Amino acid sequence: MVIAADSAEAAEAVGPSPSDASLRGLDGVNLLLAGALSGFGPYVAAFLAGQNWTQQSIGIVLTAGAIAGLLSQLPGGALLDVIRSKRAAVALGAVMVAAGALIIAVWPAFPVVLAALVLQGITGGFLGLAIVAISLGLVGNTALAARLGRNQRFASMGGVVAAGLMGLIAYFLSFRAIFFLAAALVLPLLVALDRIQPANIHFGRASCAPDHQGQGKPSKVRLRSLLKNRSLLVFAGCIFLFQMANASVLPLAGEALAYSKEARSSLIVAALIMVPQVIVAIIAPWAGRRANTWGRRPLLLVGFAALPIRALFFAWTSDPIILVVAQLLDGLSATMLGVLTALTVADLTAGTGRFNLAQGFVGTISGIGASLSTTLSGLLAERLGRAAGFLGIAAVALTAVLLLWLLMPETNPSNKNHLRTSMKDPLHGV
Repeated sequence: MVIAADSAEAAEAVGPSPSDASLRGLDGVNLLLAGALSGFGPYVAAFLAGQNWTQQSIGIVLTAGAIAGLLSQLPGGALLDVIRSKRAAVALGAVMVAAGALIIAVWPAFPVVLAALVLQGITGGFLGLAIVAISLGLVGNTALAARLGRNQRFASMGGVVAAGLMGLIAYFLSFRAIFFLAAALVLPLLVALDRIQPANIHFGRASCAPDHQGQGKPSKVRLRSLLKNRSLLVFAGCIFLFQMANASVLPLAGEALAYSKEARSSLIVAALIMVPQVIVAIIAPWAGRRANTWGRRPLLLVGFAALPIRALFFAWTSDPIILVVAQLLDGLSATMLGVLTALTVADLTAGTGRFNLAQGFVGTISGIGASLSTTLSGLLAERLGRAAGFLGIAAVALTAVLLLWLLMPETNPSNKNHLRTSMKDPLHGV
């Protein structure tokens, strides 16, 4: 166990040196991919409703896409640990996203849209894993925190700009035009992807393989070892509880605003969505830097603790100004989890060659939690009222904070002695 970890650390000390062109290309990929994916979600429902689809049919295709994204995480991560060309995987996924957008715009028939959303769901989840793998292959574990912070900044900027632009396009043109824009964004995305030099993406380093400085095929631990990694399971459990609470906050707030007949409900919902993205764009690089100096655990606790506080604000009042201010906390949570989830998984899988599979595992658990969230919170709110729904969310979120605080160790590799004695993790020794 110690030998494998030490060899990985010694090799990492050599330090990768990716070109500026590769790093700027990755910035562009994050920016443009977030913009392209912004064309899906709420816009799909609005467009299909305008095509005289029933609520049931819209729900079926959206659910199918979400399930496809959930099921693709684990095999997608396993595939990324094996394939050498991570750029080709991103290019193929981006083209599939563009194809899905065009299919929806040109041919909004039920079976065709169903296939398009399943396609988009599969690639949407897979692309996030692939970009993190490219980032790790470019900069290595030591610089991964700062790189993930930069990724989050550009992705948030892309999401905010695209959301505003698509809203204007829908207002002045049509919802159909949004999908043409989403497809068009893939073209500059491919140009940005081409700037990332293949030689800069080390194959072994991108999967946390212990012998990643060698030229041969990196060795990998057995798949079942992931289920013996106590710290990884605890972390996945924390993420599950967090998402089971977090995913239903905005839908519940949006429903409450609609039922209250608030005249500015659409503007308020837009503000609730955009404010956290702005916060992420501002503080994500700072969080990446602090993850190396303060450690992962304190920042995770901050991100997790922001959710129950935010839920209590939503339970206490429906005043739009207070709700928008409370959404600053969502930006804090999104920043910490966006930067630290992949970073923590990289820490826990160092020297295994199974980083991307572990990413997929945590992503699957996270998706299951998010899927359960809206149903459970909706039932609670329907039977006991809106405030009870948000109080239930706060209780689940507080449970996640306590689990993280009591059972999750610090994973920063600089804290080696603590990590080796507290993890008691067989993953590295298999």
